[in-house]
Amino acid sequence: MVVIRLSRGGAKKRPFYNIVATDSRNRRDGRFIERIGFYNPVASGAEEIFRIAQDRLTYWQGVGAELSPTVARLVTDASKKTA
Repeated sequence: MVVIRLSRGGAKKRPFYNIVATDSRNRRDGRFIERIGFYNPVASGAEEIFRIAQDRLTYWQGVGAELSPTVARLVTDASKKTA
C-alpha cells in the first residue's frame, strides 16, 4: 500500500521533514516513490514552514494512497489557514 508520510532529515536537534509517497513496507527514511513537499518545524522569521504540491497530493489520494495521521493534520491546518 502507498502511504504519504514524513521522512526525517536535518541535523541533530534541527529536524527537517520531507513529505514523501512511499510503500508502507519501506523504512521511514528509506526509499520513496516521490517527494511532494516539506515541513520545517523549527523555521524562524520569513522561512516557509510547510509546502505541499496539492496536485500531486490529489493524484496520490486518487490512486489509493493513505495519509499518515501527522501529514493529514498538517494538510488540514494548512487548508484552514488559506481559507
